[in-house]
Amino acid sequence: SDCREESQPDDMRALVLLVLLVCLSVGCVAQRPRPCTSPPLLTGSLSVSTQNEKLGAFAKYTYDALGQRIRLREFGSYNNKTFHLDVLLLYREGVMYKINYRNQTCCKKRLNRCFHPLAIPHNASLLGQAVLGSSSGPGQGVLVNTWTGQLQMRNKTVKYMSTVTEFGCVPVTTLFHSCRDGWRITSFFNNVMGLSDPQQLIPPHFCEDAKLEEEEGEEPATFYSLF
Repeated sequence: SDCREESQPDDMRALVLLVLLVCLSVGCVAQRPRPCTSPPLLTGSLSVSTQNEKLGAFAKYTYDALGQRIRLREFGSYNNKTFHLDVLLLYREGVMYKINYRNQTCCKKRLNRCFHPLAIPHNASLLGQAVLGSSSGPGQGVLVNTWTGQLQMRNKTVKYMSTVTEFGCVPVTTLFHSCRDGWRITSFFNNVMGLSDPQQLIPPHFCEDAKLEEEEGEEPATFYSLF
């Protein structure tokens, strides 16, 4: 009977140890980052630049994945020439408006591309997890995940590397590689969840009479090709 009494504490300790190991293993699996989708409504700013230094631009954006609408107001330089572009992309209607408030003019073009929400593809590979800023104290850093993979765009495969926040999946940076420009980097900042000004996603009144223009050989407008 003494042997049975001595073995019971040992069995209990072994059972507790087994339970702890199982909980730890499950916790590790649960904490591993997974591909995610960014918030459906975002407002903020972004910058775009290319490895060959031909392009540099800054933009304010309004993003509505629910209504499939994007507004971009940007300025920059390309091949040492400055430019300004104000566009409204309405994917459900299949049209794009190039807006000029100074001249009160509006150019309406066809938008043949499907809407692709800001998201990490399901087949992306996790490069790693890091803290932007500092992890020494609360509020001093942001935990982010970096993913990489390949996408099929315009009958060619491009490489990408995308960084998003661990909590909220808010975009931070996205890099695309093409043979023409090398690496193209887009950096997001001052992001706010929601639409700070929903009117930005509605065509201005002087666009009501704009007629659809067709241009042969024109590259279809996408979120990134506008830069």
